[in-house]
Amino acid sequence: MEPAGAIAAARSVALTTLHGVAKVAAPVRAAAQESPLALKRRARRMNRELAGMYPDAHCELDFTNALELSVATILSAQCTDRRVNEVTPRVFARYRTAEDYAGASRAELEELVRPTGFYRNKTTSLIKLGQALVERFDGEVPRTLAELVTLPGFGRKTANVVLGNAFGVPGLTVDTHFGRLVRRWGWTPETDPVKVEHAVAELIEKPEWTDFSHRTIWHGRRVCHSRRPACGACGIAGLCPSYGIGPTDPDEAARLVKSTEQMLASR
Repeated sequence: MEPAGAIAAARSVALTTLHGVAKVAAPVRAAAQESPLALKRRARRMNRELAGMYPDAHCELDFTNALELSVATILSAQCTDRRVNEVTPRVFARYRTAEDYAGASRAELEELVRPTGFYRNKTTSLIKLGQALVERFDGEVPRTLAELVTLPGFGRKTANVVLGNAFGVPGLTVDTHFGRLVRRWGWTPETDPVKVEHAVAELIEKPEWTDFSHRTIWHGRRVCHSRRPACGACGIAGLCPSYGIGPTDPDEAARLVKSTEQMLASR
């Protein structure tokens, strides 16, 4: 269901009519008043609702294998997925193996990745990534978090992106959207990405981690914006203790929601 459908679902589920005026159901109690069990139940219900709102949520970086996803994720730092997807076809066509990156001409690779920004640092990371894969992993991207985080250009976020989307190993991707939303939802007050990851891991079932990450990031990009979240068009408004920090009027809120097409055009 695209966001437009999610809005309709939100209005039928989260909105009630009182004296002819549409109002969002009362938000849940503040997280500080919840027991750990109540918080876990609310978190899992929110995940189920998000699954209905975004059944097609997926990684928005284009790739065909683990090496390509590793490269695309490194290039996505401080850059939009759209721009990365415009750049990577030429990169992937020129560099097909870890050996290709290990032996790449710095000047040539820099020119190819320049549009993604910070291209000198990213080029260094890609060359060193190729060298590390050749020297330590027979040219193959490893399949464990412990090994992935030792690679140049990798942190836990990048490692979890690769694990979840290239290898089918559940992982939580804590980007800025993810962190912002789980704090708004009252799941954790933590700001450190590793602490956020561990807190959410206690609430959401492990097999759901990768899909939950996609759903949360999609919701953050499309509905629960940083400055003006579309509270009045949110399908999980009745479960959110932060309801009301953005416009609550359904029509005003609906104008803030971005469709996938709008996201691609603006990102």
